[in-house]
Amino acid sequence: MSHRHPIRMLFCGFLLSAATQAAGQAHGGSPPKAKAGSDSAPAKEKIDVCMLLSSAEIEAVQREPVKETRASTQPSRGMLVSQCVFRTVTFAKSVHVAVATPERAGGSGLSPRKFWQRQFHSIEVKEEESSVAGKESEQEREEEVNKARPIFGLGEEAYWVGNPVAGALYVLQGEVFLRISVGGVAEESARVEKTKILAHAVVKRL
Repeated sequence: MSHRHPIRMLFCGFLLSAATQAAGQAHGGSPPKAKAGSDSAPAKEKIDVCMLLSSAEIEAVQREPVKETRASTQPSRGMLVSQCVFRTVTFAKSVHVAVATPERAGGSGLSPRKFWQRQFHSIEVKEEESSVAGKESEQEREEEVNKARPIFGLGEEAYWVGNPVAGALYVLQGEVFLRISVGGVAEESARVEKTKILAHAVVKRL
């Protein structure tokens, strides 16, 4: 019996729970651009995630402008998860961005970096080669599909976590990590490419 990272859907669920907290501050119109290339925000400062992407950048990827942005913040296990929903004219094509930062400087809770290490680099028991040929179970196939895939050339580390139906890109940068997903895109490879383009812009501003 194989042992796989327990992360895959747990990690998605952790940040997706933040996405449900949509009753935060609403920003009308296009979010202003944050200064590119700035230093990472100190842990005590809350990142305004709605300023990490511009309407023009999202329109270039989703072919629709941003109608409104909605921000929310949720503490979780020693981290502060700040999220923004960039709502497009067609709601299904909206973009979701979440950034996990330390809840407080020098805190004893689980830091975003430690959480990342546990989820993507925990000790894993290697599978033994089976001498008996047979078909994989449905559960094994589902686990394989949802296994995190490394994405190179983005942040310190990046992984795509998902399946042909839904997924998100996770990027580690310094003491924070981000999760980004796009809607209204049926093909998984296209979703990966679109999130990569947007993630590159976000990482420059973290």
